[in-house]
Amino acid sequence: MDYFKQAILALIIFSSTGSFAQGNYERSMQAMMKGDYKTAAAQLEKASAKTPDNANVLQMLGYSYFQNREYEKCIDTYSRLLVVKPNEVSAYYYRGIARLKIANDPKESLSTMRDNFYQASLKDFTKAIEINGEEDTQMFQNRGLAYKDYAIFKSFKAKKKDEKAACVALFNNSIADFQKVLTLQPLRKDIIDWITYDKAQIATLK
Repeated sequence: MDYFKQAILALIIFSSTGSFAQGNYERSMQAMMKGDYKTAAAQLEKASAKTPDNANVLQMLGYSYFQNREYEKCIDTYSRLLVVKPNEVSAYYYRGIARLKIANDPKESLSTMRDNFYQASLKDFTKAIEINGEEDTQMFQNRGLAYKDYAIFKSFKAKKKDEKAACVALFNNSIADFQKVLTLQPLRKDIIDWITYDKAQIATLK
């Protein structure tokens, strides 16, 4: 599923109602088509200031922040979107990726919160899968990666038997998601390699 195309379609539909300033719309769309998400974000920020609860503006703004790697702003914007539109799959999906990005490459001030970001990321992917109701390789792949990365993070400090068992459970969850991807795309060598990696990590914890 291409969530960006969904977002573009949503904004086009929204703009046709006349409630989005034509100038802002044209500039943000032109910027997006050129891959200039900084300009797009600037235009959408203006629109959001005028209509802070508009779901379509928030959806496009969140995606622009995501493309700009402004992950904290991305998370905040998609969280605002979910207040207005609680079942928006793309919001959970991209917020999950943004949280995973922060967890994997945290700023020094956020280092003690890595565990929380991993857990929140997993919750977002799980919610997206639940709402979507379809087998989507992108969702399962990203959740599988989140389980894997969280397991690696936890394994660094795993000394006790129960701590190692918790890491093994996370790696097994990762494998389960990757296997779902292979069911739909059986020739994915990258996924096969990740499964092999997960199994090797499990072996080191036993």
